[in-house]
Amino acid sequence: MVQRRIGPADLVPGEPLPWDLFLADQSAGPQLRKGQIITDGAQLGRLLQLGLYVGTPEQPSVLRLLNEAAQRLERLLLDLRSESNAERDVRDIARDLLRALGHDADIALASILLNQIAGTYAVRHCIETALLAMLVGRSMHKSHDELLLIGAAALTMNVGMLRHHDSFQDRRGPLNDEEMRIVRLHPQESTELLRCAGVDDEEWLSCVLLHHENDDGSGYPQGRTADEILQNAKLIGLADRYCARVSARNYRRSIVPDQALQHIFLEQGLPIDPLLGEQFVKLLGKYPPGTLVRLRSGELGVVTQRGAAHVHPLSDPLGAPLPAAQLAQMTPRDTGDSQFAIVSSLHEDDAGVHFSMRNVWGDEARL
Repeated sequence: MVQRRIGPADLVPGEPLPWDLFLADQSAGPQLRKGQIITDGAQLGRLLQLGLYVGTPEQPSVLRLLNEAAQRLERLLLDLRSESNAERDVRDIARDLLRALGHDADIALASILLNQIAGTYAVRHCIETALLAMLVGRSMHKSHDELLLIGAAALTMNVGMLRHHDSFQDRRGPLNDEEMRIVRLHPQESTELLRCAGVDDEEWLSCVLLHHENDDGSGYPQGRTADEILQNAKLIGLADRYCARVSARNYRRSIVPDQALQHIFLEQGLPIDPLLGEQFVKLLGKYPPGTLVRLRSGELGVVTQRGAAHVHPLSDPLGAPLPAAQLAQMTPRDTGDSQFAIVSSLHEDDAGVHFSMRNVWGDEARL
């Protein structure tokens, strides 16, 4: 239902409210309840100024929130040199990402794998890294303010090489010496650019500066070691590496999630903070939401929830893709049932199925 904004003429101080009233951001539920009596005119005036709405709250779309955040971030980062209050604007975008996670974290995670966030790869990657880092931070019981800081740092971690980032995606061979210099200096360049744009939060700037440092001193740009690297910088760096592997590049296919985790934790040879490693594995699991899988029944499907307990079928048992009209009506498969156990994850190119996230997750995943 489309909501109607109410004005002073709709309310009479001292009389019971005829409706539940909501702010534009409906995630907190009704601000005022039907039958409630407001006697404080100043309080009522403040709420009206913020915007009060009557009507059944429209179900928010997580994907729409993420798309809009990506569009705003791209404009902001490209014009950062002319910004004087970038800190406020970036935090606002991070706040919207937290809203998206609050509405449905599984859809937000699935969007990383299903690649439906608008914007260039460089901007989309920052959005995805921020989502994952904040979600892991939330599972570690970090405060709201700290989560916003983590999100803001992740959103701006690559601004120092933003104009080069997408051109690097077109390379078929290794980067040349000048391009490698840009890559290795981008945390420092990003930090300096953020300072010029009005960011003076030292922890935010330190997270940007340190997000490519490694505990053994092999990172860049300063070769810091374990105790010299903020935990939140390590968190952002780990989310950065994971999201880079599960996202497609122009020069290579994406890596399926279980192989991406294996590559980071077992094959890359870089030390991982044990606590953060445990949190990532616990949160993502082998098959996070958005993973395409083959079931023992022969069906192809997509994991819809963390824990991989539910898979939404995308094909019949012979592997033939289901028509879009049928997808939304399918019953999720319980992978605890042996006949629907997950046999393997699938790359999107090999699965051969095309679907809208809305047909799987409903209106909260509409574009």
